[in-house]
Amino acid sequence: VPAMVEPVRERSTDGYAGADENNSINEVRAVWISYLDFGPMMTGKTEKQFKASIEKAFANIRNFGLNTVFVQVRPFGDALYQSDYFPWSYLVTGTEGKDPGYDPLAVMVTAAREHGLKIEAWINPYRVRAVGNDKALAASNPAKKWLDAGNRSVVKYDNVISYNPASKEAQELIVNGAREIIRKYDVDGIHIDDYFYPHEASAFDQIEYSQYKKNGGTMTQGDWRRANVESLLKALYSGIKAEKSTALFGVSPQSSIYNNYYIQYLDVEKIVSEPGYCDYICPQVYFGFDNEIQPFGETVDAWDDMIKTNSVKLYVGMAAYKVGLIDNWAGTGSEEWLQNDDLMQRMVEHSRKLKHYGGFAVYRYDSLFNPVAGVKKAVQKEAANLKEIL
Repeated sequence: VPAMVEPVRERSTDGYAGADENNSINEVRAVWISYLDFGPMMTGKTEKQFKASIEKAFANIRNFGLNTVFVQVRPFGDALYQSDYFPWSYLVTGTEGKDPGYDPLAVMVTAAREHGLKIEAWINPYRVRAVGNDKALAASNPAKKWLDAGNRSVVKYDNVISYNPASKEAQELIVNGAREIIRKYDVDGIHIDDYFYPHEASAFDQIEYSQYKKNGGTMTQGDWRRANVESLLKALYSGIKAEKSTALFGVSPQSSIYNNYYIQYLDVEKIVSEPGYCDYICPQVYFGFDNEIQPFGETVDAWDDMIKTNSVKLYVGMAAYKVGLIDNWAGTGSEEWLQNDDLMQRMVEHSRKLKHYGGFAVYRYDSLFNPVAGVKKAVQKEAANLKEIL
């Protein structure tokens, strides 16, 4: 059973992991651009307006010293691109399924290449609607078609609509959607985050689990759920590689090994110990060094120690959104983000010593480049210190 934090072991001190003879590495320096960032750039805007906004954003990213963007192109079972599987996202026009007359992902791929950036398409494989999101589903949305037909490949539970991880039909849809992106767009990979099983999902898939047991299955419900997630990851990995062997597939789970295993039903230790699940793991280590429960140093060390195959790299997710604020869940370290202006710099320097380190990612674009007034000065100082080592 995975522990909350694994034991800390000795780590390399001879420069960056994977250093070549010139003592340099191809460090991934990424930023997440989420649907929250896209809203002001995209909703109700023309192609010309969106292009101007994304050009400015990518110029900011490149000038800062970053080299990779994770762009969230399927946040809610929809698409910020022309898809044969999913409807147009409401984020573009305000109405799901309405064709905006241009292709935002195509615009972003072109802009990324012009600015010398790598670009990965970030998708939420299962999520269709989260709590509080009451946007209407388009008639063309496969989730709506399945809900209307009583097909349990998609399930509505506690005001959440999610594709059912136990459904092979849903898995096939998700994999086909990822392959479509790789096939149609010059992206460098597919990136997924921590939305696996819905939270508080005790009865979410009871019908499917009961049928599994009736058919002679012997796994506990938890192990069965983890097997369902692993099945999707393997299919995504192999499907992406079949389209483009050099395309990467990365997973960005929560930083808590325990929460992943028991709440999200993702066995992170397994997927980073065996080839065929992912090319990199990017845990969201959104904590300071003084956090009482998950201090940054010990947490990333534990993730690095977990990796048992050289085919998996470790990217470290960092929380720009906490800069200049009190972290109410950090215990005695609650004021660390308020009292320091070099946390992200020190996080990168610490991570560069890890054996499997491949880079870092900052969440999220607006937090770093368009901070709210109350933390603007703090973010500027923190950003300047991070930039010094890039």
